[in-house]
Amino acid sequence: MTADKMWQAVATGKADAMVAAWLPSTHGHYYRQFKDRLVDLGPNLEGTRIGLVVPDITVGRQTAATGQRNAPYITVNSIPELKDYARKFSRKIIGIDSEAGIMKKTREAMQVYGLTTFRLVDGSEVSMTAELSDAIRKQEWIVVTGWIPHWMFARWKLKFLEDPKNVYGGTEKIHTMTRTGLKEDMPKVYRFLDNYQISPEDLGQLMIWIQEDHGMFPYDKALRYIRYHGKQIQSWLEQK
Repeated sequence: MTADKMWQAVATGKADAMVAAWLPSTHGHYYRQFKDRLVDLGPNLEGTRIGLVVPDITVGRQTAATGQRNAPYITVNSIPELKDYARKFSRKIIGIDSEAGIMKKTREAMQVYGLTTFRLVDGSEVSMTAELSDAIRKQEWIVVTGWIPHWMFARWKLKFLEDPKNVYGGTEKIHTMTRTGLKEDMPKVYRFLDNYQISPEDLGQLMIWIQEDHGMFPYDKALRYIRYHGKQIQSWLEQK
């Protein structure tokens, strides 16, 4: 489900809750639109980040004979530098769903940094990571919309491009949002959601397990996570 539909579903009561509200910046416009029809249970994960991402991978050996790390094949370190290498990037930024918060921020960044010759390519998370994988395999230049937590950071060595004008904001938090009335209708579910907390590292581990099978067996991977993190799961079930 896309971000806009997710927020709308909870706000209208078609869904009970969501655990993926990126605040205060990425989903800030959705929060302002729907906040009066939602209950904010606060952060369930801290230390998130969004921005433009490139591979941080060297050609051949990672280190030279001297022991120093060889330079990555993509030498860009900041968003303003993209203009100098537009042809190498085929004048494209590979994105996801056009209504996603990170896409709105990227359109803003393209204006702020004068990336007038670039085109933001709409797609999906699946198509974006597929293009990233192909570019890394061929050692081609690519820049994508990226965020933490995400399994691609566990799969490949990647880096965020510096954002000197802070268009994408700093680190954020992911909040749990419920529909109004959930506490009265389903107190145990509400309590569980209120207790739910997870770290970027733990969520990244779960994501890479799910991605290994192309998302086909998420329930099995959730059970695997429960086996490895019994104490954490129990803390989510405790009464306050």
